[in-house]
Amino acid sequence: MHEGAVSALIGVPGIPSIAEDIAVARDAIIAKYTGTHIHIAHVASKGALDIIRKAKKDGINITCEVTVHHLTLTDEACRTYSTATKVSPPLRSREHVEAMREGLKDGTIDAIVTDHAPHAPEEKDVEFRYAPNGFCGLETSVGVILTELYHSKLFTINELVNKMSTAPAKLFDLDAGTLKVGKNADVTILDLDKEWVVDSSKFYTKGKLSPFNGKLVRAKQ
Repeated sequence: MHEGAVSALIGVPGIPSIAEDIAVARDAIIAKYTGTHIHIAHVASKGALDIIRKAKKDGINITCEVTVHHLTLTDEACRTYSTATKVSPPLRSREHVEAMREGLKDGTIDAIVTDHAPHAPEEKDVEFRYAPNGFCGLETSVGVILTELYHSKLFTINELVNKMSTAPAKLFDLDAGTLKVGKNADVTILDLDKEWVVDSSKFYTKGKLSPFNGKLVRAKQ
């Protein structure tokens, strides 16, 4: 739970964004000292993103990624106490979400990821503060991102395909993410205008909890 107005309102202890900022700052300093590459997973704080942006400008070999939910949901989603919204780092306030989108646009953020974390129903069927972090994000990732960022005209389809496919493949030196002759034909065909309603009960994954359940999205593989 992000520390802020919503955490105070619903009575759930919050984690301040500065906790993330301090961890990222520490690791960036260590990367500079050792001269090694460091990858920051699941950036969600505006302060942490600013630290990464400056570190890149200073020549530190640092990369990072952001999850679909940290680009599309705020801590307001936690008002229902649904454990589907309990993730790590926590869903933060609107200013942090806007900062993530800006970081994606200016190239500070290198990739978009799902943070797919399936849990058995009984694990998540507990009080919010005792539930494990994460939810099943793989099957909704494309539909949610294209609905919120492409169809809203905030990003082009090429920008999003790059951040979800080509860029992460290059980042981790994978033989994927390209349509070049001789490469694996790991191609996904998308209908950018197909509308569908997320029904987590029909997920292929055995984990069925999702904060996007019931959401009308536009775009489907």
